[in-house]
Amino acid sequence: MRALPFKQVYCVLGEGNVSAVDATFHNLHGSLALRVSVRPPTGYLRIRRALDVLLSLLLLVMVAPLMLLIAVLIKLDSPGPVLFRQQRWAGGAATFDLLKFRSMHINAEEHLQRLLESDPKLREEYMTYHKLTVDPRITPFGRFLRRTSLDELPQLWNILMGDMSLIGPRAYMPKELPEVGASAEVIGTVRPGLTGYWQVSGRHRTTFQERVAMDVFYVRNCGLLFDFYILCKTAVMVLKGDGS
Repeated sequence: MRALPFKQVYCVLGEGNVSAVDATFHNLHGSLALRVSVRPPTGYLRIRRALDVLLSLLLLVMVAPLMLLIAVLIKLDSPGPVLFRQQRWAGGAATFDLLKFRSMHINAEEHLQRLLESDPKLREEYMTYHKLTVDPRITPFGRFLRRTSLDELPQLWNILMGDMSLIGPRAYMPKELPEVGASAEVIGTVRPGLTGYWQVSGRHRTTFQERVAMDVFYVRNCGLLFDFYILCKTAVMVLKGDGS
């Protein structure tokens, strides 16, 4: 049904027990029907974009002194640029440069390849989770930035520019799309988020495919109330220092 070229699809149900977590039941002229929304309502997306612009601009002004301090400490901690740029997928054929405070030593990708080639256990861990629990590429100050999620503050600029949203699916790298598979058709209908459902539901303790499933669940069920729940839970995680 999701492959049909419609925003919403109604499926008239027969007899038997039916349950669905990403669809709603409706009375369709006296018959019980299941409504499946292929993409979020336009009104909701417009409200969310307005909130993204307002909140990201406000937060950028508030944390500007903190970001300046972080930039100085990164320079003192290790050689290399302050910001890290990485190409991420934005739906369809579109990509954008995601911004983060640099938390790794320079030439981190080359170092990663050497690690994966020399250590089978690390290679298996990375293939499952797409990250390492103990990553030697991370700088001393970078560990603090990741634990507190402060490395992601520059993404407020991505949000203001319309590349991202405050809440949404993970910003996948283009090379990860083959593993995302058919789920990309659903995930790509909304902007990737600074935080999201998978980030507040286990984050580094979830496998890559579990993250994909959570992102699909979010897109099929997203709404202002769900977004508010994720935002509140994100605030709690940041205060507890439960970062990546």
